[in-house]
Amino acid sequence: MPVAGLAPGSPARPADLIVRNAKIYTGDSRRPFLTALAATDGVIDAVGGDADVAGLIGPDTVVVDAMGRRAVPGLNDSHNHVVRGGLHYTLELRWDGVRSLRRALAMLREQAARTPEGQWVRVAGGWSVESFAERRMPTPAELNEAAPDTPVIVTHLYQAAILNRAALKAAGIGRETAAPPGGQIVRGHDGEPTGMLIAAPSALLLYSTIAKAPVLDPEGQRESTRQFLRELNRFGLTSLIDAAGGFQDFPGGYAAVTSLHEAGELTVRVAYHLFPQTLGGELEDLRRWIGMVRPEDGDGWLRFNGAGENLTWAAADFENFAQPRPQLPAYEGEFEKAVRLLMEHGWGFRLHATYDETIRRDLVVFEKLAAEGLFPGGNRWLFDHAETISPESLDRVAALGGAIGVQHRLAYQGETFRDRYGDEAAAAAPPLGAMRERGLTVAAGTDATRVSTFNPWVALYWLVSGRNVRGVPLRSRANRVDRETALAMYTSAGASLTGEEGIKGVLRPGFYADLAVLSDDYFTVPEEEIPGIEALLTVAGGRIVYAAGQFEGLAAPAPTVVPDWSPIAHFGGYQASPRPSRPEPSGVRQAEVLAQAAADSTQYRSWRAERGLAGDVPALDDPCFG
Repeated sequence: MPVAGLAPGSPARPADLIVRNAKIYTGDSRRPFLTALAATDGVIDAVGGDADVAGLIGPDTVVVDAMGRRAVPGLNDSHNHVVRGGLHYTLELRWDGVRSLRRALAMLREQAARTPEGQWVRVAGGWSVESFAERRMPTPAELNEAAPDTPVIVTHLYQAAILNRAALKAAGIGRETAAPPGGQIVRGHDGEPTGMLIAAPSALLLYSTIAKAPVLDPEGQRESTRQFLRELNRFGLTSLIDAAGGFQDFPGGYAAVTSLHEAGELTVRVAYHLFPQTLGGELEDLRRWIGMVRPEDGDGWLRFNGAGENLTWAAADFENFAQPRPQLPAYEGEFEKAVRLLMEHGWGFRLHATYDETIRRDLVVFEKLAAEGLFPGGNRWLFDHAETISPESLDRVAALGGAIGVQHRLAYQGETFRDRYGDEAAAAAPPLGAMRERGLTVAAGTDATRVSTFNPWVALYWLVSGRNVRGVPLRSRANRVDRETALAMYTSAGASLTGEEGIKGVLRPGFYADLAVLSDDYFTVPEEEIPGIEALLTVAGGRIVYAAGQFEGLAAPAPTVVPDWSPIAHFGGYQASPRPSRPEPSGVRQAEVLAQAAADSTQYRSWRAERGLAGDVPALDDPCFG
């Protein structure tokens, strides 16, 4: 119906987009709760009440009635592997959100039947034994039964991979195949591989094996990345920081995301890192890249942010919590050279560091360079993961100007961690309370896709509840955070890690118009329902990039998934669980609802007749939706 005061006018600078009648949480402590927002040229012009934005409506302004739903700043995953993950997304069978191994194997069996000869079925992350009712991995025998002829590989965290016979053959793993250092090929009594590969503790064996599967051509990789970004939009993601990784060389490995950016087709803002690829040649990689790109090169959609999450391979403490903590050899010499090179050239960096034992060794190197004036030197740097970081190490991080990135890996591995290190250690993994007490910037992310799911609401649930994906309580109250703090860790804190805290992460005039209108009110739903939240409307740079439910049709149609046999084309990405059942209205209540709808319809037709608007009710009578 027409809304008084919101008819199009002739403002000097009309807004491109207005969202009204919303419960907006801005993230701005000065004005946290408002109802309307206006944006032009991708930037917020005004926030306030509906009347505050009415004067900005022009003839071409898109006005969206949020219908009283909660809106929040666009989410920012501070640790995602979208550049690499996007290249393979449409080839992957995603078990994210699947609740039972029985269902997972049924999906695999169905997908194997449609997968063409020469292709593999691959499951790469987003699930764990703690997310399945059966609390176990599939066996090689089950994969052989589900897909006797199609190669199948299923990876489980940084712990293991399970292959069927066809995949062992396609990957060239046989009786004489030697495992790399830190990896184990499990063999039967006859000496033949069983199909189990173990990270003991290095994940290199797992990733080098999955890298043998067929890849998409460049155009396919571009479209696959587009599909992955849209799936992230489904959950309200508008920004992320790509943490790079193995088998992700620069610039070739970044061609898909770069191509989308050049065409103006990115729907998620990406700040990317560079990860030295060559074992023993890390310094050469870094020197080459320093001559090619500088921090903050790019724009608000695609920009370079620094090195990492590894600087030298030897310093990486791969976390397989089912195995003892790795005992790293001496690595400090080359590591110091890499850090010095970066600091001298103004490069920030991030470091994969799971254990305090590794973090302490890294800090000794940093403190040596600090004595030379290189720390804190204005370069942004952080430790990622930091599940067992000590209070003493946190003090040293703060003194050196560092930050922390935490991911919800223990939502998928928390019980395994507890079984090895005990209840007390699990209660403080990671020690969020001690981090916040020191005033450190602590940004949240997922570490998707090879470990945890890319669904940020699962991570937000973990931050708030301290529970794993099965609902088991693990972290103490002191190491949990309230909902506003968790959301800030997923918005403004991530912006700080890229030096963009003055332009995004908060809904404030002059900031990017990045926001999400949610399916459920994050601040009031029962805690256990937080993982089920999705975006019904996602806006990135003032452009509606995703729309569902009552907003369906406001975004451009989703592109067709290719190839047509893609698991994503048939199953989608994250497998949302059915919502908790709600009591159905009684027969009397149903009759009352029907009578009220009829009365409303009669009243509206009378209203139209009084104004000489006889005839059928037009579909777009309200100028807000013109």
